[in-house]
Amino acid sequence: MTRQTIRVGIIGTGRISDLHAIEYIQNPFSQITALCDQDLNLAKARAEKWGCLDAAVTNDCEDILARDDVDLVELLLPHNLHLPIALKAIKAEKIVSLQKPMCINLEEADQLVAAAEASPKPFKVFENFIFHPPVMKAKALIDEGAIGEPLSIRIKSNSGKGKTAWEIPKSADAWRQDKETSGGGPLVFDDGHHKFALAWYFMGNPEEVHSFIHHTQRQDGGFLDAPSLISFRFRNGKIGNLEVVYSPELEISGYYYAQDDRVEITGTHGIIWINGGHGRIGETPPLVLYSKSNITEYRDVAMGWEQSFIQSTRHFLNVLKDGGEPMLTARQGRQVLKFALAAEESAHKGQSIRLQEELS
Repeated sequence: MTRQTIRVGIIGTGRISDLHAIEYIQNPFSQITALCDQDLNLAKARAEKWGCLDAAVTNDCEDILARDDVDLVELLLPHNLHLPIALKAIKAEKIVSLQKPMCINLEEADQLVAAAEASPKPFKVFENFIFHPPVMKAKALIDEGAIGEPLSIRIKSNSGKGKTAWEIPKSADAWRQDKETSGGGPLVFDDGHHKFALAWYFMGNPEEVHSFIHHTQRQDGGFLDAPSLISFRFRNGKIGNLEVVYSPELEISGYYYAQDDRVEITGTHGIIWINGGHGRIGETPPLVLYSKSNITEYRDVAMGWEQSFIQSTRHFLNVLKDGGEPMLTARQGRQVLKFALAAEESAHKGQSIRLQEELS
């Protein structure tokens, strides 16, 4: 370990932590030195699984924040704990990577933006979908003018079942079913953050959002906020929508969540299709471009969902090493949160929500 190595403490070692840990383990610029979870045995199991045998293990986050051998904390906690723990981490002068969504309302987000921007240490809201290799390739093609000026974005999120999918821990599902701890529904607000981030990434902030959010009862008694449809309007007449569907008997392949995510971006003279996200339906290519009357399939783009976590963490480590801004910054994270909250508010009020601030 050199003096430049970033020493990482992970607070929250639930299932998703396996994906967050990959790049910290394999990157020569980082080392996991501490883990924390209320379930001490779970944290110990993660340390052993990841080969972090010398890492400190605790069930008290205050212990992690007090350690001199932790430079950066990765916060993987229920949404209602994001603000208090992130504020403590900032006060402890740690570099912070905070799982999305940054908070459960804008009042909390404003507090966090103020604290993050006043801190001398970098702060990041962790969002991985914009770092998914097919998404990154699509953004590069669009920036090169492959489809002309983007005019619309259509996002389809389809949940189903999968023989190889993760089994969701009951504890992780329980807090997502409770609006007090989650801030909103599991598909539109929680997972929806990824989709709103995609729309923001390609099209900027919306000026207006309108949504229909319905609820489907699961066989185990829980609920999913689907089928739902959220439409949005951007500057200069650009438009988009997010369709969320739960198909309980639909087989979706993949090693993570049984969910497929598809994106279509239409421009003035071309179209891009991005296939796959959490999982896949069929053997569609990761990326397809229609431009100048030609179809180009990009099949050599890595599309495993874990790659989005790897690339997101790698980008942050490169920022820490070479300079620049993380993505998402606290202010960008607030913009995406505002997008998601507008969808929830629209469905509750039964009317469009106009967003007149922070236009990109």
